[in-house]
Amino acid sequence: MTLLEPSKRSSMNLSGRDFIELTDYTTEEIHYMIDLAIELKRKQKNGEEYQPLKGKTVGLIFEKSSTRTRVSFEVGTYQLGGHALFLSKNDIQLGRGETIADTAGVMSRYLDGIMIRTFGHDKVVDLARYATVPVINGLSDLAHPCQVLADYQTLFEHKGTLKGLKLAYIGDGNNMAHSLMIGGAKLGVHVSVASPEGYEPDPQIVADAQEIAKATGAVIEVVRDPKAAVQDADAIYTDVWASMGFEAEQKAREAAFRDYQVNEQLARHAKPDYVFMHCLPAHRGEEVSEGVIDGEHSIIFDQAENRLHAQKALMAALMG
Repeated sequence: MTLLEPSKRSSMNLSGRDFIELTDYTTEEIHYMIDLAIELKRKQKNGEEYQPLKGKTVGLIFEKSSTRTRVSFEVGTYQLGGHALFLSKNDIQLGRGETIADTAGVMSRYLDGIMIRTFGHDKVVDLARYATVPVINGLSDLAHPCQVLADYQTLFEHKGTLKGLKLAYIGDGNNMAHSLMIGGAKLGVHVSVASPEGYEPDPQIVADAQEIAKATGAVIEVVRDPKAAVQDADAIYTDVWASMGFEAEQKAREAAFRDYQVNEQLARHAKPDYVFMHCLPAHRGEEVSEGVIDGEHSIIFDQAENRLHAQKALMAALMG
């Protein structure tokens, strides 16, 4: 089960490129990375050694803490034969005012690739601009392409296709909503986002996704009514109401998102065989009911596992 024809796959070369957002990649290139992730998953399950990063080192810069991103990148680098360096903001001079340009210049002399998980998206862009090795966006306030690559891999594994599926995203129009829309537009997945007033996705990103979708036939829309978004959906996706950096707004967001919980009643509007998705961590009883997230439709741990395989594919393709 693959997305890309073997003849096209054999000629694909992504070596040396950055991974800032899925807008930087063609549909075929994204297909290639998902196919590679599925292949590396199979190899790992079968105990087959595959070490294209042997002798190479990847720097992992964390200005935002993480569970899945840190563990998957560290384990993934090891499984690919390389070595990962965990670098918190307190471990390097970036946290004491050293410029992005100087940090990028120095790290490029030591490392074969850099992953950064941070707040401002401009830091990711600037790091990629000044570095001479591949830079991967492990998360910014604007985008989360690593998560979405794993998400669409997971959806493909469960549904056997991507083009023409409908994914309903309910909640905050944040970095997850942004990357899901861009990824859906590239892959032909219809994405319907339902957010309360004042918490909609960035209008420019919506417009960009809708423009990209013209080539694939995807429908990208932002609606107010969660039921309209979920209607006949193949997948329902949500995220916490107050992402990292917005904890001070928790009470205000709880009030604003009160009618945007993914629960059994809302899920009845989806297709009978819908899957439930969440990037984790989750707050049961807030953005999603326990019955949904722990129910038979939930594939959250498949998503979490695929962070490992998708990021191995990324590193192998860009740094191998």
